[in-house]
Amino acid sequence: MGYKSYFEDKKKALETYKPELTRAEDFWDFWQETIKSVNGKNLDPIRIQIEYPSEYVKVYKISYYGYDKTRIWGWMAVPVFTKEEKLPCLIQYHGFTDSCGFPWQLMHWVMMGIAVIAVDCREQGGFTGNCADYITMGQVGNVVTKGLLDKREYYYRAVYMDCIRALDFAERCSEIDKTKLIVRGTSQGGALAMAVSSLDLRPALAIANVPSNSNIEKRVIGHYGSFGAVSDYLKRYPYEAERVFHTLSYFDIMNMAEAVRCPVFASVALEDEVCPAACYYAAYNRIPGEKEMMVYPFNGHDGAGNLHMEHEMEYVKRKGLL
Repeated sequence: MGYKSYFEDKKKALETYKPELTRAEDFWDFWQETIKSVNGKNLDPIRIQIEYPSEYVKVYKISYYGYDKTRIWGWMAVPVFTKEEKLPCLIQYHGFTDSCGFPWQLMHWVMMGIAVIAVDCREQGGFTGNCADYITMGQVGNVVTKGLLDKREYYYRAVYMDCIRALDFAERCSEIDKTKLIVRGTSQGGALAMAVSSLDLRPALAIANVPSNSNIEKRVIGHYGSFGAVSDYLKRYPYEAERVFHTLSYFDIMNMAEAVRCPVFASVALEDEVCPAACYYAAYNRIPGEKEMMVYPFNGHDGAGNLHMEHEMEYVKRKGLL
């Protein structure tokens, strides 16, 4: 079998991969209740302009209240060379244990005439802490195991809402065209872009690179990436497996994907042993609307990042959001 036929066969198998959903009967009720619990809550948005060496951009340190009283920190970069009164805005979510990064890392989007908001995930590698209370057993390995025994306490419940609140922040900015909100991320960030697009109708476009948080049972069983910590948790507490998998099912983007209504531009890499391609295809194959996938056969969890970035930029331009 030659390379071309091998690759085509592998791709066909991925495009038909649809493991059984793990969604509980109260799945959407749980998320409606969660969203309702934060709607109308004080956002207390803050943005402070900082000195920056380029005259073509204004850079702000920003923060807002997330799901609870945790203040989410990040950056906002606004191009000042464009004549447009209202700008499209890309909201960027980062990979696991990373942070909102540095302003220079946003400048390729700014040079397209796009405002960018990059935000931390709570209790990871950035400025943002975590005010949430956890009553159930403590974490093992990393934050993916926080609150595993109760869907109302689970770590990603707050994180998904923090990310939706970033849309609220963007909408309050006078420079932003709220009909042109783009959500973007890689790995964990790709999962967050998918979750936000499933739970909120405001994104006009989602970019999800080598996404995490999909087909989570497979991730745990295979000890893949950050969810390997759940495997370690279950080594210590094997009798809690049923409760753990029940909790995780509410945060699996495979169970959410049918609610995505905006176009999705996604990528996977066939040598990815952190977020295996099949795991994300379990969600991607359930997106009902417009979608496009880039498959990198020889890349791992890097997802052909530098090369793929230019494809992302081309896609945004092609979609007419500029």
